[in-house]
Amino acid sequence: MKYVIYILMIFSTLIFAQSSKEHCSLSKINHFNKLQKVSQINYPGDNRYDVTYYKLDLNISYSTQQIIGEVTVNIKSLENNLGEIFLDLQDHFIIDSVVSNEIPLINNLSDGKLNITLNKNYNLDEEISIVIFYQGSPVSTGFGSFIFSDHDTSPIIWSLSEPYGASDWWPCKDTPADKVDSSDVWITSDEQFISVSNGTLEDEIINGDGTKTYKWKNHHPIAQYLISLAMTNYSVYKNYFKYSSEDSMEVIHYNYPENWNENRKSDLDKTVEMLQVFSELFGLYPFIDEKYGHAECGFGGGMEHQTVSSMGTFRESVVAHELAHQWFGDKITCKDWQNIWLNEGFATYSESLWLEAKYGKDAYDNQIEIEMSGNPNATWNSYAKQAVGSLYVQDISSISQIFNGARSYAKGAVVLHMLRGIVGDENFFNILRAYASDPELAYDVATTEDFQRVCEAIYGHDLNYFFSQWIYGEDYPNYFINWSNTSSGSNYQANITISQASHVNPSYFIMPVQVKINGANNDTLVTLFNDVNNQTFNIDLSFEPNGIEFDPNNWILKDISDVTSLEDENIFPLEFSLKQNFPNPFNPSTTINYTIPVVDAKFASTTNVTLKIYDSLGNEIFTLLKGTKQPGNYEIKFDASNLSSGIYYYQLKAGQFIETRKMIFLK
Repeated sequence: MKYVIYILMIFSTLIFAQSSKEHCSLSKINHFNKLQKVSQINYPGDNRYDVTYYKLDLNISYSTQQIIGEVTVNIKSLENNLGEIFLDLQDHFIIDSVVSNEIPLINNLSDGKLNITLNKNYNLDEEISIVIFYQGSPVSTGFGSFIFSDHDTSPIIWSLSEPYGASDWWPCKDTPADKVDSSDVWITSDEQFISVSNGTLEDEIINGDGTKTYKWKNHHPIAQYLISLAMTNYSVYKNYFKYSSEDSMEVIHYNYPENWNENRKSDLDKTVEMLQVFSELFGLYPFIDEKYGHAECGFGGGMEHQTVSSMGTFRESVVAHELAHQWFGDKITCKDWQNIWLNEGFATYSESLWLEAKYGKDAYDNQIEIEMSGNPNATWNSYAKQAVGSLYVQDISSISQIFNGARSYAKGAVVLHMLRGIVGDENFFNILRAYASDPELAYDVATTEDFQRVCEAIYGHDLNYFFSQWIYGEDYPNYFINWSNTSSGSNYQANITISQASHVNPSYFIMPVQVKINGANNDTLVTLFNDVNNQTFNIDLSFEPNGIEFDPNNWILKDISDVTSLEDENIFPLEFSLKQNFPNPFNPSTTINYTIPVVDAKFASTTNVTLKIYDSLGNEIFTLLKGTKQPGNYEIKFDASNLSSGIYYYQLKAGQFIETRKMIFLK
């Protein structure tokens, strides 16, 4: 990863100044950039066995910043004659020994792999328990996989292993695809620490040597990256989620003492109401027999560690986001990082569902569509339009690609919003509940195809067109709408033609689209299934139409270049224009807007257009556009990832019109 980090962080701050969306993504990527370290990735781990249980028994010294660990890993053979395996563990540790049934095993730690020769060859489905004794100082990678730090002069230790950081501090199979059935985390350290982890606190032991041991047990399946710890001199605040007339669950919050006040208490108390709302929408909180809560740490955003989210801020949207992950990310985990939208898109969309439940439908609509404070990135739709590439992540070696805010978060949320528009509210919320409780997926892992299967089963119709273009395709539709009134006498008809600008994948978008047809005293809302480009619909009416509104409820991520009546020559743009790209400077992509005017005022005839990129020496390096365009307002994205930093120029030619503008790429 190559960034001008300081400039990137300034731009990110400006982008998010008006909205708390993407606090998760922004903080994760910024923290990764500050560390500037890349872990060795053995993803997706050793596929010769299934891991079933982890026990981390860790003695952690803040003064020496070292771990002395004893980690138990239970596995089941997935093949006959299994004689060797490997676990993921980074090379900065010393392996004291590896044993199975008290028998020492030959081992070698190299290139991020702990290679282990088993004491015999194991057959299919045979179970093996291995204990690794190791020690050393963690070297943090990713978002801060293991950190020794301080707050207000007090020491703090915390972990954040997503996506590839678990092996920075303990031996594991470092892939979300292989969840264990349960886990234990035992933490021994100085008595000053209150140590927090997943599940329920089974025991606290004062050891008499100035140390204290906390024994945490997680009773449910868990992915390796969700196993966590956070340790400092916490101020503990407890509340309760009463999920029935007789039952309640502890909601426990671990706060820095200097930050504990009435404002923090007010922020945290919303968690109980959120638990109620999400339990009604998605099904009962999935770890109801354990707990939920937060552990404050030095991370700038939030991380959805199972049953206890690690938090650097307690903004309402971030609290809602991390809680929603307990269903979508923790109970059901993306099987691979290519499908991260199943985690982050769902949690991001849940922020909007919380707003809708708490503050009404207008609050939901505002977050989806209406731009606030003049900031074009203040809504999911406007931010999602900046996404580059498919929602299915192609390059999972890049953390900034996996956790790209415009794509995995905002566009992922908008895809769910669009799905809701297609299937309707009743089906949509039945889909969410069915997905969260599906017997093949609950407390396990999922892919996009798994979610699609649930959607189609509830909706009763094929949705392959939707998932293939919105998950595996790129961009979004740019519509041109022409309509005419061909009414005669008492026979009324609106003729609507829907066209789209051309794309690559897909060449055009297939979508059911709503059109509101207005009359002097009447209106009607019709849904048209647009499955052909340049498609005309003839709609019989009981009143004379005088105007239309395309997608009036904003169910589709789109641009509308024109909604025109062929009888009105004044609606077409009359002048060429090429606007300054935004953002500028940029990294790695920017958007260029231009306008093509009408040639014949009666008909939307096309114009030959080219848009090219030149370097500072005047050499042509890219042709972004070459072909004919209808009149309208357009935008085109330019990705400079493969270029070096510098000054570039873009030039629009259309007939006798030529205009050139400068842009700056900072890598």
